[in-house]
Amino acid sequence: MALNVGGTRETILLVEDHSALLKLVKQILEDAGFTVIAASSATQAARLEAEFPGTIDLLLSDVRMRGLSGPNLARRLKERRPQMRVMLMSGYPGGAMLVLNYGWHYIEKPFVPSVLVSKIKDLLRGETREQSTDRFDTLKEPRRTLAAGSSAHV
Repeated sequence: MALNVGGTRETILLVEDHSALLKLVKQILEDAGFTVIAASSATQAARLEAEFPGTIDLLLSDVRMRGLSGPNLARRLKERRPQMRVMLMSGYPGGAMLVLNYGWHYIEKPFVPSVLVSKIKDLLRGETREQSTDRFDTLKEPRRTLAAGSSAHV
């Protein structure tokens, strides 16, 4: 079943320099109904982006790659396609800090396929909630104070 937002099927430019992971993530995204343009390097991604005549809705790129990094690739492609959303991924500690400064979204590797697809759908639907690194949850309800003499623990 393809996800249609605004009547179109979304296109994702996927950039990952580890071939097995590129193949796996491409399959996850295609199974979720996305059109995927897969590139094994930032150089290949830049060439494919320049040749692609349609809209690219999302750049999903690894942060650390040989040659041009994911953040540098994103900056370059955003100049040509300012409406394109960006989500970067990394398995290295501190990867989130590298990308959150730009207002881009981030997912930490390894990730659960359903979490990746959910985050992408939220991003493409324009939801503005903060992306997390999946390590910490925000407190949903304010903590309650206990009356004096209560034996409950907080």
